[in-house]
Amino acid sequence: MINISKLYCDQITPGDWLRYGKKGSGERQGEMVPAQASERRPIVVWNITRTCNLKCVHCYNDSGIGKPCDELSTAQAKGVIDDMSRFGVPSVLFSGGEPLMRHDLFELIEYTVGHGLRAVISTNGTLISPETAREIKRLGVSYVGISLDGIGAINDKFRGVSGAFERAVAGIRNCKAAGARVGLRLTLTKRNVQDLEALFDFFETENIERVCFYHLVPSGRGAAIFDDDLMHAEARGAIDRILAKARFFKEAGRETDILTVDNHVDGVYLYLKLLAEGDPRAADVWKLLTWNGGGMYSSGVGIGCIDYEGRVHPDQFWWHYTLGSVRDKPFSEIWTNPHEPLLVGLRDRRSHIKGRCRDCKFFDACGGSLRVRADAYCSDPWAPDPACYLTDEEIGLDPKPKSETPASISRRTSGVS
Repeated sequence: MINISKLYCDQITPGDWLRYGKKGSGERQGEMVPAQASERRPIVVWNITRTCNLKCVHCYNDSGIGKPCDELSTAQAKGVIDDMSRFGVPSVLFSGGEPLMRHDLFELIEYTVGHGLRAVISTNGTLISPETAREIKRLGVSYVGISLDGIGAINDKFRGVSGAFERAVAGIRNCKAAGARVGLRLTLTKRNVQDLEALFDFFETENIERVCFYHLVPSGRGAAIFDDDLMHAEARGAIDRILAKARFFKEAGRETDILTVDNHVDGVYLYLKLLAEGDPRAADVWKLLTWNGGGMYSSGVGIGCIDYEGRVHPDQFWWHYTLGSVRDKPFSEIWTNPHEPLLVGLRDRRSHIKGRCRDCKFFDACGGSLRVRADAYCSDPWAPDPACYLTDEEIGLDPKPKSETPASISRRTSGVS
């Protein structure tokens, strides 16, 4: 994650303790602020069920009603929580499918919180009644991330179900009324990028503090909407608008927590903006970016995934590669396997990454960004990330002949020379 509010607007936001090693930014008693990003235990995205009441076109794991799934039992899930607690996992993000469709979700959340872990819910929000919101608050859920991908009909078309927007808005309002911390999640595509202004208006009108803008990753059904992915010029334009809005809110005296996710080049782009503006904070931002390391300490290090059948993956998009199963071994043992080849590579990226990512002068801040996207587009986890929208000149490279650029990467460069 790239915290726009923190890096671009110099605001203190929850999570800075884990993301940038800064004390006094949301850590709880007993939580250790890591000295180095490489020392972090992973936040675990747990796709606790495959069942979902919506039909989102970009669903990274192809969830829905009636999809085959052999979920872990309640007892098995509690055993996984026991292990994660002993291992020092800081937070469990309960996702799906739609996690609120799993009958024992609240029992598992109560067990998670009772074992000292933070519990987060990633949901489409349509099932959050006032009673559900009050239970979420009572259980001590740290945060509820509700997915919206546009306003009104734009969101409903994206979600594949009419009325999803209004029900999600009701879920947001119910959470706020109950005092539960809530925010928005949105995946940037050609379908909604022109709706950013309306989304920010909604963000402001509903007095929402946190919003995460995700870059598309071609996993699950997301692989079928390849042509909806933003070209490089469109991605730059979207980030420009997000940065401008974050600064507008800061100048208006509003506290926000605005982030972008799944493209660490956003941090470098932000840094270059500060340099161009002559902002004296640029040097401090560079230190934060390089402490975090971008992708270098994300997948396989600071983020992991357990799917709805108990298989472990380096992140929530890498479902085509399994590290092991919690049915056979504890998560902690799978995660610390010194002989697992992909984990070895992800934890020593400098020795593996190829091409312009390897040669980029900003590698220390970006870390080669999202390796699973390189794998999805190029069938090589160490290829350059095709979502990098910085030019060769910007990253300190001489222009290369187009013949040296994979077609899966070059097709995205429309509007950026």
